[in-house]
Amino acid sequence: MLMTNEMGRMYDLTIMLPTLLILVGAWGALQADLLSDRKVLLLPPANFTIKATGLAQVLLHWEPNPDQEHRNVDLQYHVKINVPQEDEYNTRKTDSKYVAPLHNGFAASVRSIVWRSNSFLASSWVSAELKASPGSSGTSVINLTCTTNTVLSSHTHLRPYQVSLRCTWLVGKDAPEDTQYFLYYRFGVWTEECQEYSRDTLNRNVACWFPRTFINSKGFDQLAVHVNGSSKHAAIKSFDQLFTPHAIDQVNPPMNVTVEIEETSLYIQWEKPVSAFPVHCFNYELKIYNTKNGYFQVEKLATNKFMSKIDDVSTYSIQVRAVVSSSCRVSGSWGEWSEPIYVGKEKKPLAEWHFIVFPATACFVLLIFSFICRVCHIWIRLFPPVPAPKSNIKDLLVVTDYEKVAWNETKIEVVSCVEETGFEVMENSVF
Repeated sequence: MLMTNEMGRMYDLTIMLPTLLILVGAWGALQADLLSDRKVLLLPPANFTIKATGLAQVLLHWEPNPDQEHRNVDLQYHVKINVPQEDEYNTRKTDSKYVAPLHNGFAASVRSIVWRSNSFLASSWVSAELKASPGSSGTSVINLTCTTNTVLSSHTHLRPYQVSLRCTWLVGKDAPEDTQYFLYYRFGVWTEECQEYSRDTLNRNVACWFPRTFINSKGFDQLAVHVNGSSKHAAIKSFDQLFTPHAIDQVNPPMNVTVEIEETSLYIQWEKPVSAFPVHCFNYELKIYNTKNGYFQVEKLATNKFMSKIDDVSTYSIQVRAVVSSSCRVSGSWGEWSEPIYVGKEKKPLAEWHFIVFPATACFVLLIFSFICRVCHIWIRLFPPVPAPKSNIKDLLVVTDYEKVAWNETKIEVVSCVEETGFEVMENSVF
């Protein structure tokens, strides 16, 4: 019995000993962490600078504080952008590129941080800034808009497609009349100045055209556009704007749209637009317009074929447009419609033709007959005029110039008895 009790105590100690060791170890680790937190003093980064390295692009650079202890410290940095738009992120590097418009200046702050489980230690902030670009207010361009379009390239087989760029803007409301603007773009490491401008009535540049650029329609980089200017009467303020390629890409219309009609079936087929994206990257919108009744049929499609039932007494207009699908890039806007293709023949029912053709034909025949009768005097020959009956009153019309009656003589003078042609004329007859 005694032996059994001793064995039970030993068994309990065997179970409790590991548990005690675990608790002691955890307590020691916690104490070490607390002591470590008390001993670690985070210092802010040193020599923080901001430098413009390109159009709408800056390089933020700093150095670890030389007095900072690095023993058992996983040092990171918390970067906060203050101007032009608030943003923040963490990094382990001591430099960082950032893309933003710079015409209104740029300001940022950075601090050292150390993560501890679900919390972190942080140093104080250090800050730096770039001043806003010089120039008078109201002189920079306004309403800057840009669009890109993919074209076939004839210059290289390595890049069968090129992207063109067109930008337009309005003159600043306070810009002098002699102001001249100049546009530049940057995509990735490539920067180009515009060579082809359109001008307003005062010969000021208000639009720019790049037939070929280094822009990649499949890329994810932002397109930076910079416009500065010059004038003899004022300092012209520059202007920066960022564009996302998929948002300004103007997708071309589908190519080679063909339409066939077999009895009451309409078959439509087309090819993908001119684009660097493959066939499977496009969605389509098909518009079929019945010109007789004004009915629109609109279909959203993922293929380049479509069949529809139609009637045989109408004319139809067919158009197709495309958009790059979200499976290949962030979806943008729909492209331009293809040129309309008209098919079918509009036929009017026979009953409608009766009411239109027969009266029109009858009127036309009567008009021609009347014209011929008038020109050839056929009407007079067919229906000669009837002579008027002889009038006794007219025949007896006598104009008496002188009539004298005497009681003692019977002498009557009758003057001028006039009758119509073919009858006798009696003059100065004395009876």
